[in-house]
Amino acid sequence: MHKMRIHRRVVLGLFSAMLSLDISAQNIQVHGVVKDTNGETIIGASVVQKGTKNATVTDLNGAFTLSVPANSTLSFTYMGYKEKVVPLNGKNNVDIVLAEDNQQLSEVVVVGYGTMRKRDLTGAVGSLANKDLKDQPVANLGQALQGKVSGLQVIDAGKPGDNVSIKIRGLGSINNCDPLVVIDGVPTDLGLNNLNMADIERIDVLKDASATAIYGSRGANGVILITTMKGKDGRGHLILNMNLSAQNATRKPHLLNASEYAALSNDMMINSGNAANPLWTDPTTLGQGTNWVDEMFRTGYLQNYTLSYTGGSDKINYYVSGGFQKQTGTVRSVSYRRYTFQDNLDAQVLDWLKVSTNLSMSADLKEQGSYDLGSTYRALPVLPVKDDDGNWSGPEGNSLWYGSTRNPVGPTETDSQKTKGYNLLGNISGEATLTSWLKFKTTFGLDAKFWDYDNFTPAYKWKPTPVDQASRYQGNNKSFTYLWDNYFTFDHTFGGAHHLNVMAGTSAQWNNYNYLNAQKNIFTFENVHEMDNGQKMESMGGNTTEWSLFSYMARVNYDYMNRYLVTATIRRDGSSRFGRSHRWGTFPSVSLAWRLTEEKWYKPNHILSDLKIRAGYGQTGSQASVGNYGYLATYNTSVYPLGTDGTEQTALISTTLSNPDIHWETVAQTNIGFDAALFDSRVMLTVDAYLKKTSDMLVKASIPITSGFEDTSTTYTNAGKVTNKGIEVSLHTINFKESHAHPGWETSLSYTYNRNKIDDLNSSVPYYINQINNSYVTMLAKDYPINVFYGYVTDGIFQNQEEVKEHAVQTGAEPGDIRFRDLNNDGVINEKDRTVIGNPNPAHLFSINNIVSWKGLELSVYLQGVAGNKIFNANNIDLTGMSAAYNQLTDVLGRWHGEGTSTSMPRAVYGDPNGNNRVSDRYVESGSYLRLKNISLSYNLPATWLRALSLSSARLIFSCENVATITGYSGFDPEVGVNGIDLSNYPISRTFNFGINLNF
Repeated sequence: MHKMRIHRRVVLGLFSAMLSLDISAQNIQVHGVVKDTNGETIIGASVVQKGTKNATVTDLNGAFTLSVPANSTLSFTYMGYKEKVVPLNGKNNVDIVLAEDNQQLSEVVVVGYGTMRKRDLTGAVGSLANKDLKDQPVANLGQALQGKVSGLQVIDAGKPGDNVSIKIRGLGSINNCDPLVVIDGVPTDLGLNNLNMADIERIDVLKDASATAIYGSRGANGVILITTMKGKDGRGHLILNMNLSAQNATRKPHLLNASEYAALSNDMMINSGNAANPLWTDPTTLGQGTNWVDEMFRTGYLQNYTLSYTGGSDKINYYVSGGFQKQTGTVRSVSYRRYTFQDNLDAQVLDWLKVSTNLSMSADLKEQGSYDLGSTYRALPVLPVKDDDGNWSGPEGNSLWYGSTRNPVGPTETDSQKTKGYNLLGNISGEATLTSWLKFKTTFGLDAKFWDYDNFTPAYKWKPTPVDQASRYQGNNKSFTYLWDNYFTFDHTFGGAHHLNVMAGTSAQWNNYNYLNAQKNIFTFENVHEMDNGQKMESMGGNTTEWSLFSYMARVNYDYMNRYLVTATIRRDGSSRFGRSHRWGTFPSVSLAWRLTEEKWYKPNHILSDLKIRAGYGQTGSQASVGNYGYLATYNTSVYPLGTDGTEQTALISTTLSNPDIHWETVAQTNIGFDAALFDSRVMLTVDAYLKKTSDMLVKASIPITSGFEDTSTTYTNAGKVTNKGIEVSLHTINFKESHAHPGWETSLSYTYNRNKIDDLNSSVPYYINQINNSYVTMLAKDYPINVFYGYVTDGIFQNQEEVKEHAVQTGAEPGDIRFRDLNNDGVINEKDRTVIGNPNPAHLFSINNIVSWKGLELSVYLQGVAGNKIFNANNIDLTGMSAAYNQLTDVLGRWHGEGTSTSMPRAVYGDPNGNNRVSDRYVESGSYLRLKNISLSYNLPATWLRALSLSSARLIFSCENVATITGYSGFDPEVGVNGIDLSNYPISRTFNFGINLNF
């Protein structure tokens, strides 16, 4: 009996245990709605059972349903909002309110071969997400970066399909100082104009050496890391982006009409002792004439379409998109088309193995006739576009009256210039999780480019320079760059306080490039001009080059209690571009950070919620200025008469000496900064100060003439030095949080100060570069900034002959001419009186963006500008010269025509005997400007509309780019190249845009 009772108890106990296990294993259906603090439902929020991959997303009503065990804990997340964790404790109905996440320091940034939380950074890194770029109606990703990151200078090329110029922390070299671009982990020289903005998830800019040293001999000029879109867990979304824009050139030049030009020509002839045109005795009879600027410019149109599909699960995430862009330029005949395809895939193929692929493909066509904006401005208004027979007109007769500027419009219609490009950039990687703290990743990448040129010019008999032979030039180019990266990542926390992350591995990259081109002239039929039909071989050329790079790299990140942080990096590069004795270089860096607000003695408060002080030092290199075979001697073939009979023989001529010691330029950079979060993270402030010293810069070697080589030979050596120093400030404030009662308002401000100086050029003799009209405009010299302007200093206008006599000897001077200063007081105006007359490098870069949002409406006002730089307005040499048969700006209507009539605009005189148009400060102007860069108004359709339209989200955008510019510059636009010379630049456009974004 006793045994039976024991047996019964055991059976009942087992039954009860099984029953309790069954009950605990039963799932419940949890329902709820996710909203924001304004009561608006959140569509697409993630709902995840903690510790599992069981998840769902909220629907169009913000509602969700998820089957989970009754004792589970749920995590609710959505981009831009703080995570909320809720234990169910048996509840099956949960309504959630997500608060906005204003703590930007929790953002994850890409740092090269890995990612880090922004709050853990010890170096200087600027970041932009897709949301920071989405409403700008620009055709080029680079244009959207302008002013958005402190320390980053972006100059727009203006022309459709052309890439922007980007510099980070000033000009670090007199040679190539473009930053390295890395797209999805693959270093590339692919232009940003080949990327579709809709495919970009984020851009991270590595600025100081502690951040860029991981890229070793290519990190000296900064690194731009671009990450394309990735799929996210949740149901698939079909997204359509459409933008339609109209563009017009801003600040077109005001030129003389026909009557005004004829009067000017008469003055030029009379003042130079030449006969005036008898047909222009009464200039008023000529009327307005031809406005060549209006003939050349037009309204351009931009269309941009992107269709993408994205989604995923716990096993696989995907993003696929296709894009089309078409742009007609504001200059006639200029057009651009681009096709893009993006395919990104992340697959968890095994519990321990993740495979990822990124594939970017693009094809573009740049097409135009021959256009010359300089000729457009100089063309005479007294000539028609076409003559009475319908043929293109041209100047004929006396060149003193009618000039020699060819009809600028005709070649845009008859000539053909086409460039076709095909680009493939992709990689495939495998990441193996070996243990919970150790991973291994291998990546193979390919960067393939194919582009060709096809230019055709027909024969024509236009005045004054007929073209006797039709010609066709074709060229084909191929470039293949391969990448293979392998590295381990160790990540572990010891004792709950010491966190260590170590990355170590290798990188190999190699390239093969070749080209072939040819030109043939004379075709039997103008409409049949295949190369086979050409009768005369004008030229043929081709070449193949290769380079390779192998690297060892390691980075250690350590932090103690999130309070003391250390990052140490080292990379050792071996490059084929250098001789064997200098093939390898080592590039170290170290940076430290101290988070004061994590100290035990710090009392948390709402005024200062986070403060981190950073300091770093490192060395990086640049081999961008070195050719593939720069350490070798170069030879050219030529024909020389040899022997007593003078028979011509082919000879091999040495043009440069070899230099086996040539190597990369080195940059040592010190950075000190801090990051602060104030008033519950409503104010985020980052400040950096840096000292950037370039050594071993490539300069011309001093070669004794006894060597048989001239001192001006292009043999280079590592002997130059440059210094940049500056301050960067980034500020983001949340002035008001949006509510039902009032709108939200956020402000972002960026400011950069930079000073640049050449410390050594390996010679006391300056370099003179950038020639215009046989005169050098720019100088490179020790103790001066890079690219300073060099010329004469003006001192008003001679008003009478007495002033001419009393001045230093100035050959050709007469009353009405410009007086130049005798700087060396030797009584003669000559080349010894030239001096530095301007610095083209801006001292200040700044921008401010204000965003106001309320009830689905969002207004953005973005201003951007530069200050402290000068521009050399080279256009005015011809357009205010009044010394040749060129049309002129209306400024010359105020020219000198008698004593006291002008103190700034000289007389009109053909031939310019005084040299009024020599390189001088007459053409140097302030390049400072403040531009209302963008105004955009967008509207997010409300949830009720979305439900009716079966959409997840919909956004309408109205915007204008390059709205207005405040500047003292008299030229067409103050945004010119880094050399500061404005000469027939393609004009910047004002763009009016309508866009729509639909998420199905």
